Amino acid sequence: MDEQFNADVLIEALPYLRRFSGKIIVIKYGGAAMINEGVRQSVIQDLILMEQVGMKPVLVHGGGPEIDRMLKKLNKEAVFVEGLRYTDDETMEIVQMVLAGKVNKDLVELFSRAGGKAVGVCGSDGGLFMGKRLRRNGQDLGLVGDIQTVNSEVIRTLLDNGIIPWSRALRSRETKKADSTT
Repeated sequence: MDEQFNADVLIEALPYLRRFSGKIIVIKYGGAAMINEGVRQSVIQDLILMEQVGMKPVLVHGGGPEIDRMLKKLNKEAVFVEGLRYTDDETMEIVQMVLAGKVNKDLVELFSRAGGKAVGVCGSDGGLFMGKRLRRNGQDLGLVGDIQTVNSEVIRTLLDNGIIPWSRALRSRETKKADSTT
């Protein structure tokens, strides 16, 4: 890229940089963007840039392909209801293991190696997300739910200390079980 092109890009971006400086920006990251290494690296660089120009990014990630791989390894068939994963207790254990234990930690490590500061959190950490069970057209989806409230204090504490929260939306229920949220 030549210097004029870079200058033009910065001039075009300046109003947005001003508008979003100091703002919390929630980014949902999932699907093919998580599988393609080039896209993954671009997302990480973009998050670092966002932070450097004064934005406060919060990343909420998925991990469906990783979940599917683990379910297959464990000979557990994935069940979908109207495009959403039906999540029973056994599947929830696998989802938690994969998302909170593997995917989240792998992403945080990759981000840290690129020079960013991040902490992997789960929706049940510090009561971050609270939700209720979701039904789709009257059909039960198991432990799948909609987020009803967010404990923003957890997020703000991390952001105020220059740390980008990387979260997987697993939330707490009153029954002490975690639910996957959409």
